[in-house]
Amino acid sequence: MTPRIKVASVLGGYVIAFLIASAVIAIYVAATSGADRQTYGAMYAFGDSLLFLAVFGVAAVPATAAALFFLRPYRSFWLVLSVVALALALSGVAACIEFLAARTAFRAGSIPSAWSGLAVLRILVAPLFAVTFLLSGLFAPGRSARIALIVATVSETAIVALWFCVLHSH
Repeated sequence: MTPRIKVASVLGGYVIAFLIASAVIAIYVAATSGADRQTYGAMYAFGDSLLFLAVFGVAAVPATAAALFFLRPYRSFWLVLSVVALALALSGVAACIEFLAARTAFRAGSIPSAWSGLAVLRILVAPLFAVTFLLSGLFAPGRSARIALIVATVSETAIVALWFCVLHSH
């Protein structure tokens, strides 16, 4: 298979994932149209964007798997991916700590409390990162890259689990 065909197949997979996510959002918007959607437009828009991200993430798994398979021979890619995955996992842990600290130790309106709003956005993408790191770990050619990616997966999964525990406690 030529490099052009590999790139085209991966890009085509992402285009298909985008179209699937767009179709799901269009159906969801049509099914939930009404007075509430008009009144609470910003909240619905945020929910729609999260739904799009989730559907796109799942629909893009085959294209991502193909890309990772095609990138197996490139050791430098896996080194960079491992370092980036660990850095992202560390940012997730920091966001989780910030969110929990601001929730318990700081008063509303303080700077740490304001930062916790950004921490929530980082926490919300943790499931997508967890799936990506797991998939990458399955395709990683070397042991060190595989271990780094599994550590990042476990970290992101722990963040998601902690987030659901915090949400469930209310």
